Amino acid sequence: MAVIHRATLVPSKLELISSWLAGRPWGSGEGEVRRVGSYRFDDPAGEVGIEGFLVSRGRTVFHVLLTYRGAPLVGGAPWLVGTMEHSVLGTRWVYDGVGDPVAVAALVRAARGEQDQAALEVHDGNAVTRLEPDVRVYPLDDGSASVNPADAPGASPELIVDGPVAEVAFGDARLRVARVLGAELGGSRRLAAEWPDGEATVVAVV
Repeated sequence: MAVIHRATLVPSKLELISSWLAGRPWGSGEGEVRRVGSYRFDDPAGEVGIEGFLVSRGRTVFHVLLTYRGAPLVGGAPWLVGTMEHSVLGTRWVYDGVGDPVAVAALVRAARGEQDQAALEVHDGNAVTRLEPDVRVYPLDDGSASVNPADAPGASPELIVDGPVAEVAFGDARLRVARVLGAELGGSRRLAAEWPDGEATVVAVV
């Protein structure tokens, strides 16, 4: 269960994403960045927020995986997207998820059908409501027989390739994440994303 607090964020998530994309060779361009939707995964330890955003600029849709932490990620400086002030939780350190072991492990599990996306619960003072996600993610399994363990305790993601597709080595797993939707990923264990105005698209493979 992902708990979402009704809160003020400074800067906003979309502002952070827009600034971060502008600094990526595959993410720069003209026009306003708009939110398409997002999905979340639970951190089994309950410490790290994991959220995957789909955002658009013109006809291009980007997939931006973020993590939210209450303290800096040790060794995570290269992956830092920025910090934001959360009116309920305080300072949050926001990271590019392909460099955060908690997010990478969640995507590996999800692509293998071992972890579902998180249900959403909105907390507004004493009021609690359920929220339907506007992006649905689910595994596409072609029946490949051989997989490696989903978790790699103590492992740190190693970025092998970055571009429209990010390729990450994580323990015995090799994860490819679409940064730009529509990029060819290959792979046998695939994670698809679907949203109301878009066709199902593969966003990650193992």
